[in-house]
Amino acid sequence: MIFYLTDVFGNERYSGNQLATFFDFGQISALEMQKIAREINFSETTFISSRDKTNGGYNVRIFTPEAEIEFAGHPVLGTALIINRYFESGNAKEIKLNLKAGQIPVSFSGDILWMRHNQPQFGRSLEMEMVAGLLGLDTAAIDERFPIQEVSTGLPFTIVPLKTMEDLQKVRIDPYKYQLFIKLVWAKGLLVFSPEGHEKHHDLSSRVFVDYLGVPEDPATGSATGCLAAYLVKHGTFGTGPLKMTIGQGYEMGRPSELMFKAGQNLEEYEILVGGKVIEIAKGEWKIRE
Repeated sequence: MIFYLTDVFGNERYSGNQLATFFDFGQISALEMQKIAREINFSETTFISSRDKTNGGYNVRIFTPEAEIEFAGHPVLGTALIINRYFESGNAKEIKLNLKAGQIPVSFSGDILWMRHNQPQFGRSLEMEMVAGLLGLDTAAIDERFPIQEVSTGLPFTIVPLKTMEDLQKVRIDPYKYQLFIKLVWAKGLLVFSPEGHEKHHDLSSRVFVDYLGVPEDPATGSATGCLAAYLVKHGTFGTGPLKMTIGQGYEMGRPSELMFKAGQNLEEYEILVGGKVIEIAKGEWKIRE
């Protein structure tokens, strides 16, 4: 079967978040898909079930090294690029992906791909002392003006506001405390963010940890960025108007990434778009059987 490698949310080759996308694989089981994803060992691997559309979109499954998941950000953008390039001859203005979390549209604007997120769900606020200990930080590092809160637009994350870039770079997840943490919360992924940027044009910086899915740290996370966008709008962190921001992620891992979002709220309805570049890296053939 054919597979492609892409770098998503990077500005050049070998930056951003790596993705493997498979298609033309016939009938293989979910267990075999999971084994392939573990063999690849990227944050996520996607499988396009058919070249034929269903309800106007393409059926896609997403696997981390540990589990199949309902939604993830960079796999949506990377897979949409491959579908447009090789199924639609590069002519589509929009590609729809049918995921377990629902149908996600992706639009093309020059070299930027934008995905529309589902409506956010907001969970509970968490205690500062517990989360600070989990992150290996003093409570003074957390911006107490805003809550530590669970949010999901398809994949749940706990959003943690930090005061400075220095605090962000100090984060070290305590493995024992993390195992206790994931037993207590709905949003087991963690996004920590700082109002300082890695580059002059960055509005924020973030780091994302999803160890329960086999991803100790992720270099670029579109799903978590959508949760962050919803959180910032809800709490008016940067004012009440619509937000348009650029976030740096992955710098601490040597995989500099750049994620953009546009977000706003009209009454109870949120509009959240997350975007970035996708760079095709390689094509290969995967041998299912000897």
